[in-house]
Amino acid sequence: MKRAKIQDIADLLNISRVTVWKVFNNKEGVSEDMRRKVLECAAELNFQPSKLQEAGFSFPLKKQALVSVVVSRPETSVFWMKIIHQLAEEFSNTGIGLMYTYLPAEIPDGYILPQSLMDGSIQGIIIMNVYDKTALSLLNELSLPKVFLDIVTDMSIESLNGDILLLEGRDSIKEIVTSLANKGHKRIGFIGDIQYAKTNMERYEGYVSAMYQMGIPIEPNICYTGNMTVKTYVEIIEEFMNKIEQLPDAFVCVNDHAANMLVQYLESHGYRVPEDVAVSGYDDNNEFIYTKNLTTVQVNNSQIAKRLAKQLLYRIDNLEDPYEITYIRTKVIYRNSTSI
Repeated sequence: MKRAKIQDIADLLNISRVTVWKVFNNKEGVSEDMRRKVLECAAELNFQPSKLQEAGFSFPLKKQALVSVVVSRPETSVFWMKIIHQLAEEFSNTGIGLMYTYLPAEIPDGYILPQSLMDGSIQGIIIMNVYDKTALSLLNELSLPKVFLDIVTDMSIESLNGDILLLEGRDSIKEIVTSLANKGHKRIGFIGDIQYAKTNMERYEGYVSAMYQMGIPIEPNICYTGNMTVKTYVEIIEEFMNKIEQLPDAFVCVNDHAANMLVQYLESHGYRVPEDVAVSGYDDNNEFIYTKNLTTVQVNNSQIAKRLAKQLLYRIDNLEDPYEITYIRTKVIYRNSTSI
């Protein structure tokens, strides 16, 4: 449904645009009766909910806005649960209800999205931790206002019918690689599934860029960029490491999960971190044992949730505005695992 404009309200009530503007900006010069008519007319025309609330209009409870966070496997990491809980708080503060919609990690043939996403009961969705292209494509086809938190690598941003938030990773990983090289490390490997998520690919691009600028050749035998899942991290890292004849000076990992599994492998095989091999991660995820010693990239869960909520509310109020791509800045945290 097309969102009403101030001129639409003015035309219906046969008043000037200035009068409508005064109502929404709480200016003097408008009678209480006319003010009430403007607000009621605006509500009926689906005018911007945030503007109505600012002007003092109270929506009936039965018309309370409801949005949903669409998520897959949130239980796999505290990282996702923290964001969900903060989202619930953010929307609650604005009088909007939040519903959870869970999708399977792998979408079977003939899968149909939950009815709640298609029956008109919700006004917008936030999509996160969904890394199945079929699921993302189905969600992308919905006419609802939507905000994505990352997508799979082989899905183009230009194809999205919604806004997207991405965690900055290219520059932060580039900084880590450059710091390792400046410390004298010349053989630096990379571990991470770069097809899993667009942010993973961008972290790899940061690694490649830094290696190129520092004049260090990339050795394919010390880089693993293939498929990795939560259930296969240990197996894949062990198999990959067993094939390396001479360990590199350092490994840059796409996330803390991979970094922690790598540290466990190295220590179980008699190698010291960072004396023998330096290791870095990404996320600053404290649910892993070694994170307190791990050089990593800090991600602010609360900031992510606040930005997601703000973006969805903006999109609901501004359906015809161009879709936006937003990067959330991150911060490199140097710890003992690299001795930088």
